[in-house]
Amino acid sequence: MFRISRAAVAARAAGRPAPARMLSTSRALQTTSATLKALHLDSFNLGVYNGAWGGSGSIVETLNPATGEVLGAVQQASAREVSETLDLATTAQRAWRTLPAPRRGEIVRQMRDAIAAKRQALGRLVALEMGKIEAEGVGEVQEYVDVADFAVGLSRSMAGQVLPSERPGHAMLEVWNPLGVVGVVSAFNFPVAVYGWNSAVALACGNAVVWKGAPSTSLTSVAVTKILAEVLEANALPGALCALVCGGSDVGAQLADDRRVDLLSFTGSTAVGRQVAQKVQARFGRSLLELGGNTAII
Repeated sequence: MFRISRAAVAARAAGRPAPARMLSTSRALQTTSATLKALHLDSFNLGVYNGAWGGSGSIVETLNPATGEVLGAVQQASAREVSETLDLATTAQRAWRTLPAPRRGEIVRQMRDAIAAKRQALGRLVALEMGKIEAEGVGEVQEYVDVADFAVGLSRSMAGQVLPSERPGHAMLEVWNPLGVVGVVSAFNFPVAVYGWNSAVALACGNAVVWKGAPSTSLTSVAVTKILAEVLEANALPGALCALVCGGSDVGAQLADDRRVDLLSFTGSTAVGRQVAQKVQARFGRSLLELGGNTAII
């Protein structure tokens, strides 16, 4: 049974609009403001992070797809900033790879805890910016947390085999080495989880990560990166280990073309995935493709 307030009945009888929608809009604005504040986001945000925040490219406004409300603006990366970020990520990775794997896992664990602490606010931002219901937004953040748990365990179990040798008194040892810089190009529909899957494992294995999220979910990309940047700063580690270059297809193409990107993980359409594969293969690079027509795990 539904109860209609006397005010609503009186307003309808008088031909006036009921105040319910006004209240709903007011509450929605309060929710948006509180969510952005909890994640240290402003009406205008810089979309490049490589140890310092910057951005000199175009400015993109992100919208709530349900209401058309402008949530905020993010200044995207220029081609020069993408190149500078790759330089810094390459330098940061050379030091990061020398840390013992369990120590790297400890940093990933701290990142996991920091993301988990902001689970509700991040999930709400995903709902506001991408359009999925809040429960699914929170669930997506939880997927990041779960994969980070896996990555922490992985950091203590990356053991190679000891193989017999033809030479008497000798053995061969299998050692797993980091790739270098991992580029992650994620799609709008999972703006947190896809980056989390890639970055948590990549970091535990000794790689640096450069992330380009979808322009329509740029605020989410900035929010996640701010959380991770705090962890890196607290541990006196270079911020370029978790670098961010917000932008459109031009930034994605630059990452695909650049030899400093040792592995490019792309999530998106099959048509664009074919283009990415061709660009990366042309420089004999490595790619990991999660497309509409295939899954990277098969």
